[in-house]
Amino acid sequence: MHKSGFINIIGRPNVGKSTLMNALLGERMSIITNKPQTTRHRIIGILSGEDFQLVFSDTPGIIRDPAYKMQEMMNRFVNSTFEDADIMLFVTEPGEKYREDDPVIERLKTVEAPLFLVINKIDLAGEAQLLQLIRQWNEWAPFRETIPISALHKTNTDKLLELIIQYLPEGPEYYPKDQLTDRPERFFISEIIRENILELYHQEIPYSCEVAVTAFKEEQTTKGEPLVRISAEIYVARNTQKAILIGKGGSAMKKLGAEARKDIEKFLEKKVFLEMHVKVKDNWRDDDRMLRHFGYGG
Repeated sequence: MHKSGFINIIGRPNVGKSTLMNALLGERMSIITNKPQTTRHRIIGILSGEDFQLVFSDTPGIIRDPAYKMQEMMNRFVNSTFEDADIMLFVTEPGEKYREDDPVIERLKTVEAPLFLVINKIDLAGEAQLLQLIRQWNEWAPFRETIPISALHKTNTDKLLELIIQYLPEGPEYYPKDQLTDRPERFFISEIIRENILELYHQEIPYSCEVAVTAFKEEQTTKGEPLVRISAEIYVARNTQKAILIGKGGSAMKKLGAEARKDIEKFLEKKVFLEMHVKVKDNWRDDDRMLRHFGYGG
């Protein structure tokens, strides 16, 4: 018997959804930083065994008060996960504040697929706090399973994986067994550049940026080694942001390029020549055409 299904991971920003998916897959599919709203798209990661295939979907964090069309579209990605899951993983952490009448809890009550409560970052909580959290959440929503984990330290992630496989319905191979994701290489390269922007810059800069890979060409060096030439455009909302991104004499941009190139080479396992340009597009986060260009849908 072959089991397969779609496992959707939801929760607020910065609770460790991307870290969890990467831990379950054993691959680095989603960018991870300590800043909220790191994930902006639904990212699919595929884990296949001889008799199973798990299709994970890591979603943006639920934004309570969207300030831009971009954030509304991010919430739309999250809402779609309630409709197409075979198993739903709701991720929370100690210290998160929810009220019983929170719209997310109301939504969780309507989930027809098996619903798992995943309490992440358990290394930050005492046993009494954890037990109180488990009791509270299980009063609020009909969870089939409750799994306290630390995604970062991979504590109990094996147990979570076993439970997911146990609950999977019988089903076909949706993707070839050796396929890891439905996203193209260009998408992950733009995410790697964006991750480095999140790590290197402060305040509003990372949240005002979006990255588009405009060229991706594979060739060989004079020594016959594989080389990938990549061109990318970084969009910001204002000229002042462009100046900060470039830095004095281009110093900040040079550092960004060096760090991003290193990570892209690790990802592609090839030498990379990376060229980046910064463009200003006023209010791109509220511009339908630009949002479609960046893959946020209609």
